[in-house]
Amino acid sequence: MAEFFDTLNDKHIAMLAKQPVFFVATSAPDARINLSPKGYDAFRVIAPDRVAYLDLAGSGNETHAHLVADPHEDGGRITIMVTNFDRPALILRIYGRGKPVLPGDAKWDELAEHFKLLPGTRQIFDIAVESVQTSCGWGVPFMAFEDERGTLQKAHRQSDPEEWVAKQKGRNTSIDGLPVTPPDRFFAGD
Repeated sequence: MAEFFDTLNDKHIAMLAKQPVFFVATSAPDARINLSPKGYDAFRVIAPDRVAYLDLAGSGNETHAHLVADPHEDGGRITIMVTNFDRPALILRIYGRGKPVLPGDAKWDELAEHFKLLPGTRQIFDIAVESVQTSCGWGVPFMAFEDERGTLQKAHRQSDPEEWVAKQKGRNTSIDGLPVTPPDRFFAGD
């Protein structure tokens, strides 16, 4: 039932474009495994062997901490999982290595051009695809997308930019004490 691929193919890319939610999993030695759901129009296929997602400030920054804790030159291990809650049943996992790209980093402009920057944008995760796995998804229920939850963007939109940056600067460690580089600028959104 499971199939592996070296890169994303056209069917995978079409399926990814239709999904309103994706899940991100990371881990670092001696740290908790982090698994986070992500919404909004924040995921992009840059190339069959490269994906990225726009990250908004929230309650933690575990993905960033885990990816920079790994000394591998291509960044830390990351898995993206997407499931089709409609037809056809399908689960798609992207296994790769990722790095956080902050505003001001050399790759920022190149990556940011693929997104509409949302209020509270913190960073973009740049992910090199190492392999792709599909599986049946036959046990996943049918679910209908109703609407995006606007609460996070609304909270960021109402923030004072200087206070927002100061708050982010204070968030310089993960829940396990790993270092995190906070953003140094506020995005009100495009």
